[in-house]
Order: sequence, then structure tokens, then C-alpha cells
Amino acid sequence: MSHDYSHDMFRFKHFSVEDSLSAMKIGTDGVLLGAWADVAQSRHILDAGTGTGLIALMAAQRSTQARIVAVDIVEAATEEARSNVAMSQWQERIEVVQHDLRTFDCDTKFDHIVSNPPFFSEPQLPSDLARSVARHTTTLEYDDIVSLAERLLIEGGKLSVILPFDCGARMRSVAFGRLWLSRQTDVITTEGDKPRRVLMEFTLQEQPMMPRCDELTIRDASGEYTQKYRQLTEEFYLMF
Repeated sequence: MSHDYSHDMFRFKHFSVEDSLSAMKIGTDGVLLGAWADVAQSRHILDAGTGTGLIALMAAQRSTQARIVAVDIVEAATEEARSNVAMSQWQERIEVVQHDLRTFDCDTKFDHIVSNPPFFSEPQLPSDLARSVARHTTTLEYDDIVSLAERLLIEGGKLSVILPFDCGARMRSVAFGRLWLSRQTDVITTEGDKPRRVLMEFTLQEQPMMPRCDELTIRDASGEYTQKYRQLTEEFYLMF
């Protein structure tokens, strides 16, 4: 990935993304989720809280047949996402919609929902209002995300999210009995550190299942990117 600072443009191998309007800037979390989510065989994907449209674009690259709906409540974000999609080779397969996810409904059921949801649960609000809307959990609670999945996933469909590691237990508790955790990857920023993020995949099905769990370390002790992180993101980052 390279960054043209004069135009707030991030360039990936097969698409570019501007993030000057969206409150949620391009970061490692979105790239991790977009690369990790098991969307390759999906036919209908919902990107819940799309921001710049990054994850929707990554999903389009990885799932060659999928139709993708990218939803955000913030007007500036949806405007920017539409622009980014229009610059891509997948504009015919991605629809960007401005809507509150708590009330969003669709005739189509999805086999995969991806979301990089808000993760401020404490009352201190960021000063920027748009960032507050995007990141404060009073706007989109974990229960809202689980309810969205219950409402819009097909049987056997999946919900993939990335969260701060400390929030993973809360998400699992809210989902218990409604969605079953099927896969989890704890993300360690630097070798030897504690996990900072967690990637979680939940499946909508009646029977409980044993999740597949592993770890992903981004950088080794010398500061170099690990082979596992390179393999995960090499389809996207220009530097790999």
C-alpha cells in the first residue's frame, strides 16, 4: 500500500481508496478483516458500516461472483464510498446505501456480513461528530450487529467482525444462543505482545460448533512483517 498524502489516496494492487471525507480512515483493522473474512465463495455480501468502502472493495476482489451491498449511516462516508467504488473495476457488483443499520432491511438475504464496528463503549466521545457516530457504541451496540445478522443472514450464513481484543468476550456473550462462534484469530501487533485485536466469525445455525482458533502476529521482534501477515495481505498491499 502506498499513500499519496496530497490527495488522501491509498493505492492497493487492484484498486485505490480515498479517505478524505469519511471519519474512519484507512487502517490495519479494515485490511485485516477484508483479507481474513471467508468470502471467496460468497454470492451476497453485506458490508455493515462501510466507511470508505475498503472492505466492500476487498470482498469484490476476493469473491468474483458476489453482489455486495455496502451500508453506512453517515452521508459523507457513503458519498466517498460511492466515489471509490466508481473508480474500481467492480462498480457493477457493489451498491452503496446510506441507512441506519439498526433499521436496514433488504429483500435479499446474505450469506456473509462483514463489519468493522464501533468500539468505544465508554461515555467519552471523540470531539469530531462524524467520528463519534461511526465509533461510539451508543450508536451501534453489539446487540444491533447480532440482530442484523439474525435478520439478514441465510441459514448457515456468516458474520465476520474485527474488535479490540478486550471486547471479544462481550461480543461472544451477546451472540450466545443466537450465532455460534466458528472461527477466531487473535491479532498480536508485535511478537511478544498481548493480542490487541480479535477477528471473529460467527455462523447462523441451530447447533453449537467448536470454533477454529489461532493467532496472527503482524511484526516479528525485529520489526519485520511476519510471513503469515504477508501471505494474508499480499493480494492487496503494494509492498508485498
